[in-house]
Amino acid sequence: MIRRFGEPPEPGRKYTRRVGAYALLERDGALLLTLQEDPGPELQLPGGGIDPGESPIAALHREVHEETGWSISDPCRVGAFRRFTYMPEYDLYAEKICLIYLARPARRHGPPIEPGHSAVWLPPSEAARLLGNSGDRHFAAALARGLSSA
Repeated sequence: MIRRFGEPPEPGRKYTRRVGAYALLERDGALLLTLQEDPGPELQLPGGGIDPGESPIAALHREVHEETGWSISDPCRVGAFRRFTYMPEYDLYAEKICLIYLARPARRHGPPIEPGHSAVWLPPSEAARLLGNSGDRHFAAALARGLSSA
């Protein structure tokens, strides 16, 4: 059973399952995050949906690069969670299965290539307060504590 964060599903509403890979990227005491401007500013763990035929690790590398401009190394899965949400960019109610990885930001290639995203560095404890969803906040707080209770 995967732990759920956020609101429970609405009774009678159809949700489409979307699996994604997301990264905790710590370097020099700070977490690399992405700020997504649209549909409203939201601080997020970098990552996103896994495309058909794509592995979670390949998706993680692709999404982190698109949203932050960084390449990563040594990804290691540290947990997972689910949340039920409306995704306005897709006009879709989704059951998001979020696979969480710990990885190292290896090299900055330039600014994010995903429109409306910017890279942000914050201490894990601050990220744990400011991230846009409770699952992301949980894993940032666990990182701040040394991942002892992820």
